[in-house]
Order: sequence, then structure tokens, then C-alpha cells
Amino acid sequence: MVHGEREVLPAATRAEAADALREFTAAYNAADKAYDGSLDADRTTGALADIDAARLKAGRANSPEGNPGHVPLKLTDAKFTIPEKAGWPRWFLADAAGNKGGDVRWLLVFTRDGLDDTWEVAYLTLVAPDDVPEFRTDEDGWAEAVPADAGDLAVRPGELSEEYAAYLKDGGDAFAQGPHTSAWRALREKRSTRPGLATQYIDEPLTDGDYAPLALRTKDGGALVFFTTRHFEKQTAATGASVPTPNKNVLALTTGEIRQSLTMEFVSNEVALDPAEGGVEILGRIQGLTSAKGE
Repeated sequence: MVHGEREVLPAATRAEAADALREFTAAYNAADKAYDGSLDADRTTGALADIDAARLKAGRANSPEGNPGHVPLKLTDAKFTIPEKAGWPRWFLADAAGNKGGDVRWLLVFTRDGLDDTWEVAYLTLVAPDDVPEFRTDEDGWAEAVPADAGDLAVRPGELSEEYAAYLKDGGDAFAQGPHTSAWRALREKRSTRPGLATQYIDEPLTDGDYAPLALRTKDGGALVFFTTRHFEKQTAATGASVPTPNKNVLALTTGEIRQSLTMEFVSNEVALDPAEGGVEILGRIQGLTSAKGE
């Protein structure tokens, strides 16, 4: 008898992975067309579930009849990187070309907690084709999952979320410069000093359960790591001034009355190259507003 919880096995067959990608895409398109989060709720989890559910909720509030601009997502040229591992969750990476977002690769991490569970997408990021690394595989083509506490990387995968939140607040040299690191910090600095409007930022790690980081060993000995963070942005108007009126999608997710301040909560999922030494490079980041509060 094979004990799935102890035996080191591929997370899925390549045929199962292809089926999971097709089924996710169909559900995602149905939900997007109808602006109905119930149609893909059993195909998403973790960061993507938070981002997608809020997007669909706002869409439905503003367009109850469905999405007038719906264009079905088509994913082609799919490549699957499937690690061998013991225990649950089991997971794999799908890397595909999409008909949206330009010349980028869509990276989707599928996960499930048991044999009878549906494959769900926890992470969805967009990455330049040249940024997708080569992965270490065995003679059968199976990849290697990197544990959260791996100590042979610049930052342990399990600590990346916390390190990134700390970096956004204080800076440092843990991360390489780029649009999601140094440039984002510079943009925040610029926004926080606008006359008549104070903007404060709070960044928090998200690492438990369905938000746990997942990492694959790359051919050069580093790792490609998917992880999640939560971000708050609070805008407070000076006396006699008012907070800029947010767009209708923000308003659809806002509770309370916007008088003097607006606090927005975002969930962000990142994909990073974590080398054996040197700065971690954030290759892609997708974030979505999940709620807002006016005061």
C-alpha cells in the first residue's frame, strides 16, 4: 500500500496538471463574464482568492448584469513544473502564454490538500518570458520543492514575506533594485509628501495556511519563491481639505463615510528569485484591493 502522506511522489501527472489548468480557466472566465465570485470560488485559494473575490464583488456592484468588457482568458503554450514531495499540500507550477497583459508569461501555482480535493490556484503572477528561470529536475523531469526553512538561500523562503514587509518600511539590501522594490519605495515617498494629504503605509507578512510560501529549486541552486503580503494605505486630508474621490471600484468595497480619511487594504502576491547569495529579485507582483474604510 502506498501512503500518500509519507511517500515522495509527483504532485500530479502532466495530464492532471493540464486538466487543472483548463478547468481553472473555464471557471475563471465564467466568473469574470458574470461578475459572480461563486463560479470560481472552488478554483482559487489564498492570495488569488482574496484578490479575485474582491474584484468580482466590485464588478457586480457596479455592473449587476455582468461584465460588459469581458474577453475570455486564453492560456496557450503551457509548461508544467511538477515537484516530487511527501505529504500535503501538493502543488505544481503552470507557465503559459496569455492573450492579455502583453508579451508576458502567466505563472499559476496550483495546490490541493488531499486526493479528493479540487486543484486551486493560490498564486497568479505575470513575468517577462526571459525572467522565468530553468528548474532543477531529475531524470524523469520532476522538479524539487524547496522547504520554507531552507538555509542555503539569501533569504529562507518562509521569511521572505516578513523580510519584504520590513524592506518596504525601512529599505536595506535584502532585495535587488527594481520596480517592486526601490522604485515602489520611491513612489510611496513621493505620494506621502503631497500638500494637504498625508499618506501612511503599513505592510504585513501573510504566511499561514493557504498563504504559505511555495518554492522551486532552480538549476543554478537558487529558488523561485511565491509569497504573499498585505498592505494598508491610509490617506488623511488636512483640515479644510478632502480625500480625493476614489474610483467606483474602490467605492464598491468601501464601508463607512469618507470624510477626513480613507484606509485601503490590499493583498499582494509576489514571485521572486531567491539566490544562494546576493539580493532577492522580485520578478512579478499582482495586488488587489480587498476592502476600504472611510472615516
